Amino acid sequence: MKSIAVFCGANAGNNPAYAAAATKLGQLMAAQSIRLVFGGGKVGLMGTIADAILAKGGEAIGVIPQSLIDREVAHTGLTEQHVVKTMHERKALMASKSDAFIAMPGGFGTLDEINEIITWNQLAIIKKPVAFYNVNGFYNKFLEFISDSVREGLVKQEFVNKLIVESDAEMLLQKLTTYADAESEDWVDSERI
Repeated sequence: MKSIAVFCGANAGNNPAYAAAATKLGQLMAAQSIRLVFGGGKVGLMGTIADAILAKGGEAIGVIPQSLIDREVAHTGLTEQHVVKTMHERKALMASKSDAFIAMPGGFGTLDEINEIITWNQLAIIKKPVAFYNVNGFYNKFLEFISDSVREGLVKQEFVNKLIVESDAEMLLQKLTTYADAESEDWVDSERI
């Protein structure tokens, strides 16, 4: 596995455990020569994980819409920074540059991004692992919602079984690597998005 897209908050959140987890994940990714693909911002958890991976000599690839650069939130010290017009372009480019995906704590944007990737896997647009870095139980209630959706017959259990949920960064990367080595396929057809 060469690259992981990490979706996370443009805010740091109230719990310092989130920033500590972002730092640890970034350091581990750098140590394993795994590139970070992320939203390209310098703020919140996005900035924290990018700074952590860069500080350890790793690579960070940002993908950011021009509208966010205009708000002066772009990270200026990245390995690469791709500027796109829309959020749709951002998500497609991030997906094409990534071998796997991690959702860290975040808000609506993080949920939008990770759920779109889950949906693309479900529709066989891509076949790449998806993980929730469940720091301090952040995703417990969301995972309960998914379980409720299965019970209600709205989500198939087979797709839920493919999700990786882990609170330990080292174990998370190990599980993603094992999955990616066994099952991942390159971008299937970007025209189907």
